[in-house]
Amino acid sequence: MRVESLHAALWLRARLYARVREFFTERAVLEVETPVLSAAGNTDPNIESFNTRFSGHVDAGAASRWLRTSSEFAQKRLLAAGVGDHYELGRVFRNGEAGRRHNPEFTMLEWYRVGWHHRRLADETIELVNAALALVDRRAGVEKMTYRELFLSTLGIDPFTAAEADLQRALGDVKVDGAGLRRDDWLDLLLTHRIQPRFPADRITVIDDYPATQCALAKIRAGDPPVAERFELYLGTQELANGYHELTDAAEQRARFDRDNRRRRERGLGEVPIDANLLAAIASGMPDCAGVALGVERLLMAMAGTEDIRDVLAFSFADA
Repeated sequence: MRVESLHAALWLRARLYARVREFFTERAVLEVETPVLSAAGNTDPNIESFNTRFSGHVDAGAASRWLRTSSEFAQKRLLAAGVGDHYELGRVFRNGEAGRRHNPEFTMLEWYRVGWHHRRLADETIELVNAALALVDRRAGVEKMTYRELFLSTLGIDPFTAAEADLQRALGDVKVDGAGLRRDDWLDLLLTHRIQPRFPADRITVIDDYPATQCALAKIRAGDPPVAERFELYLGTQELANGYHELTDAAEQRARFDRDNRRRRERGLGEVPIDANLLAAIASGMPDCAGVALGVERLLMAMAGTEDIRDVLAFSFADA
């Protein structure tokens, strides 16, 4: 990277951080900092974590430690402790991919709003993204739709009722190895390969009310069909943020962690220790709330007009 480009990238990041902090200060949302290393990891079978070992005294806790893939679990413990509305702007780590679109070490902005639902938080996320884009004299239009509306309007398929064979056919000439793929995997492939590339470059697209089978850590709203109260926000064709009306049932959360680890075993992946501290915090009374995680580098890429994450980093993974 040329010196001029490096300086521009560093200044853009600094200006974005200042704008983020200004945005939340105006709304009386507290900035927090939580541990990067944890005795528990992320059980999500689609995410690979970094693992290391502590070489000090055994009375310091578990020797095996995981670099966080998100600050979510620690922030939820703060919510249960009564901290209230807060955000963290910090480094997170995900193993397995490095290059133009991914860096194993990156920055996540994650915040929580007590007493809010996912749609209200989606609106605030839109406000923050446009506040950031204003730094480069841009503003994005907005389109909102449910997961079902999105599939029906773009592919003519109802994602809740279509046969799995119909989902496979809708991929057209997209070639994939379908061995071991589940229904949700086919839906994800349709979203990433057939739908997402159609999103206009100058638009924020918000999708909510996902299939209950894609609930992750979100509440499920009863209905026909039941839906997960979560949203994803895209800027152009890039997924930028993922938010939930947060699950507050510790037993259900434990069951979802166990299900994740079963899927990890099925895929030949190692199990990941479940975060007992998080489960205890939820059981103690985590308040009704909504939370969202936003990829800072992806927002910076949009602001800088680049499709290469290395253009917004001081040093890429290869050069670190």
